[in-house]
Amino acid sequence: MSSLSMRLCQTENLIPVLNPFDGKEISQVKQTLALDVEEVLVKAHVGAQAAKALPRHQRASILDKAAYLIEQRNEQFARQITAEAGKTIRQATKEVARCVNTLKLSAELARSNEGEMIPFDAFPGGEKRKGWFTREPLGIILAITPFNDPLNLVAHKLGPAIAGGNAVLLKPSEMAPLSAMALVDILQEAGMPPDVVTLAIGGADLGAALVEARDVRMISFTGGFKTGEAISRAAGLKRLCMDLGGNAPVIVMKDCDFDKAIEACVSGAFWAAGQNCIGTQRIFIQRPLYNQFRGAFMKATAKLVVGDPQRMQTDVGPMINELAAKSIEARVNQALDQGAKCLHGNKREGALYHPTVLETVPHDCAIWRDEVFAPVVILEPFDDLEDALTLSNEVDFSLHAGIFTSDIDTAMTAIDRIQAGGIMINDSSDYRFDAMPFGGFKYGSMGREGVRFAYEDMTQPKVICFNNS
Repeated sequence: MSSLSMRLCQTENLIPVLNPFDGKEISQVKQTLALDVEEVLVKAHVGAQAAKALPRHQRASILDKAAYLIEQRNEQFARQITAEAGKTIRQATKEVARCVNTLKLSAELARSNEGEMIPFDAFPGGEKRKGWFTREPLGIILAITPFNDPLNLVAHKLGPAIAGGNAVLLKPSEMAPLSAMALVDILQEAGMPPDVVTLAIGGADLGAALVEARDVRMISFTGGFKTGEAISRAAGLKRLCMDLGGNAPVIVMKDCDFDKAIEACVSGAFWAAGQNCIGTQRIFIQRPLYNQFRGAFMKATAKLVVGDPQRMQTDVGPMINELAAKSIEARVNQALDQGAKCLHGNKREGALYHPTVLETVPHDCAIWRDEVFAPVVILEPFDDLEDALTLSNEVDFSLHAGIFTSDIDTAMTAIDRIQAGGIMINDSSDYRFDAMPFGGFKYGSMGREGVRFAYEDMTQPKVICFNNS
């Protein structure tokens, strides 16, 4: 689509959704303008009343039925993800399965996480008192989601929110909003009242207006650090939960299971074309193993099939658009100008950016310090564990990390010393189970996702105490 056509679409309050692989328009979605926020909030208030009125069994039933319906239409959802976000069809199929699990976990919480008894008689003066606390909805939650997991990351916000009796203002990425829209349709088909989730699709002006809305009680945001920082400044007195990205280190010790380390690190670096906040970005290899690891890693990387994400044999599809691919190409070239060496890749074809392996990357360049969010990985040797731990902790963004070793003491030292929200032992950094607490240390996040943990953030305790004296 030409830039003129895109401007005309947006003038008519329509946003074109483009296929990242070939750039063709696959849909147009109605744009919500910043001027429309008051109207959107009116709907959300209606939804908040409807959501709170739903008994727990009904919330659970809606979530369970939605999971069942998505499971029955898994191929349709997978192809939608591939078309709008560029994930390979195999990766998209796994995302659909994870979405089903996320909704099922949310349904279980709707039934079970109701609060607990309080032992008032545990302190003198409370002997004649009995009571408990419940978990009550916050009200209206603003959920802002990215393009890279356009179905499951939306489910991670909607599922716990609905389980807790909240309404949601959902702003999915305007680059990949179709899976989110389909999920909302499925939830309504499963029995969710229409305004419990209100969609708002648009750009930064819309996001800013929603963030500043006083009636919003919580913002759940997944995206970049700069946007997250702007949200925190503008939000006012609201709960904030943010996943702001990572720069994941993986340590490979000389006593590792070599084949497992190679396979996991290649997958961790290049899954979803590297557009993965817990993707492996820096691999530190103990020096006696470095040359062998580098050779095997490059050989495995060279075997990856790059191209059309709809084909089953494709391993690496496009980035979200050509602009993103050009951006990482420029950043890699800047690192090369500063002294980095390219072992493989740094080849671009439109939005396709081939898996790229770098070494001797200066530690003061952007591609070392910041999240690359692209299929680029850095290899670096180290001598002893202390060096690797220091290198791992150098950056400000720290969601996950990994270490490959057969020695339990080494693993325990890494667990204790690495500053990250999750440490994967004998696995790459990009493993995530949807029930676990997910978030980072330092500037990598604020709060935690993961169904139970998000549910608790999205609800508030209410204490009930009977004085029987």
